[in-house]
Amino acid sequence: MAFKAILFSVFAGLSFQSLAQTLEIKPYLQDVEPNSAIVMWQTSEGEESIVEWGTSPELGESASGTSEAINYDDARVHTVKITGLERFTEYYYRVRTGNARSDIFQFKTPPFSSDGKEFKIVAMSDMQYDYNQPDKFHEVLNEGVIGYLEKEFGGSLPDNLAMVLIPGDLVENGAKFHQWKDHFFNPAENLFAQVPVYPVPGNHERNSVYYFKYFSLPENGTPAYAEHWWYKDYGNTRVIGLDSNDGYRDLREQLDWLKEVLADTENDDKIDFVFAQLHHPYKSELWIPGEEDFTGRIVKELEQFSTKTGKPSIHFFGHTHGYSRGQSRDHKHLWINVASAGGAIDNWGEFEGRDYDEFTVTQDEYGFVMVSIDGDRKDPKFTIKRISRGNTIEHRENELRDSITVWRKERKPNTPEAMSPTGSGVSIEGAVLKAGPFTSDYTGTFHAASHWQVSRSMGFETLDYESWQQYQNWYYKENRQKDDDLTDEKTERLAPNTSYYWRVRYRDQNLNWSDWSAVRTFQTDEK
Repeated sequence: MAFKAILFSVFAGLSFQSLAQTLEIKPYLQDVEPNSAIVMWQTSEGEESIVEWGTSPELGESASGTSEAINYDDARVHTVKITGLERFTEYYYRVRTGNARSDIFQFKTPPFSSDGKEFKIVAMSDMQYDYNQPDKFHEVLNEGVIGYLEKEFGGSLPDNLAMVLIPGDLVENGAKFHQWKDHFFNPAENLFAQVPVYPVPGNHERNSVYYFKYFSLPENGTPAYAEHWWYKDYGNTRVIGLDSNDGYRDLREQLDWLKEVLADTENDDKIDFVFAQLHHPYKSELWIPGEEDFTGRIVKELEQFSTKTGKPSIHFFGHTHGYSRGQSRDHKHLWINVASAGGAIDNWGEFEGRDYDEFTVTQDEYGFVMVSIDGDRKDPKFTIKRISRGNTIEHRENELRDSITVWRKERKPNTPEAMSPTGSGVSIEGAVLKAGPFTSDYTGTFHAASHWQVSRSMGFETLDYESWQQYQNWYYKENRQKDDDLTDEKTERLAPNTSYYWRVRYRDQNLNWSDWSAVRTFQTDEK
């Protein structure tokens, strides 16, 4: 009898343990390919890692994977790779560890580039916990991203959104285990269970082992630095993840790897656009101390790539807690700060800032960026939309605050006419350069920038004056370009009794430059 009692006690204990298993982090999607997908989740205990899946809620298929300890307790992180999927197809799934089971969720596999499909990406960053606004990330995701998609498009999340990009600062302190569950995964569970998430580390992740255990990112970076940098293709777009943190931003291996990836992309006819994400800004209008030269080197590589190939590019970043959108002057390259999705706003005037030429819009607001990519093989394009949640002073309910569309193919405006000055008698106090109106053969375009050059050399090898003016410059809550029609420009003081040459080119709002105007010449007075 004593032996039976012992056996009963043992089995009762096992049964109790099994029943006690709980899903601490609900399933979330990683590295979804046209023919495969990775599902991850966390349980309080238990080795079993099963995903039941199928093309209907009845499921019918099953895949198993692995689990590993993540902290100094019984908690386990589970990873299962589902294979044998069809491209651009919606699937249902749920996860199981012992008696712990999730609800049934859906996801959708990517298309091939040749399918020419349209899809959308969300980019947002810096959702680290703010003790003064503890529910902000939950709000930005559920009322913001999910609410916006439901209102604008209806239907299911997997139909409306292809992936979520996060350029860093997912939690306030990456070394604190509980923050990953409580502050990042739990608020995002409704989205990440249906749409794959692709982060890169920010400084707040602290290079924590938790970050690398919680994510299963593409394994195509430098092997010795797995998941620090990688790339991911979806349709006609290549997304590149980079690590701009101390200890990694100065590694030659990362820059060499990027150059190799861009060289490969140059010769890949399936890729029309390149989006890079990394945490730190090269330039920051709201918070200069956050700038990093490493990002400047990345920007240079992307600029050269885009100009050489004609494939437009973007670098998404965060670190500064606000939104900014800029563009390179001579390249089809966008600079987009996608913060803040939860971290305390860097308010205007709170830190040292600077009005940079590249940026046309900076806003000290919460929100996210929606990217719609048109994969039409004949005329691909993408559209960026900033959707704002406002700030602590003024709430905004998913308000569209900025937008830009960029085409893959060149759509040049017409060459402007350089009108005056010509001849002699121009004051040394400065010439007022005047050009004709902006025109384009493409409907809906308008005059978005002018680029003026003045030189003593007809070949413009050296410049005596240069100006790049954009149609708007929202800095410190005012448009510093208000009422500038961009067709005239006053130079600085000029040398007396000197012959000068000048020219101008116009840009539309889609980053297309015209050819340079004909060169005009004028002569300054003797004094």
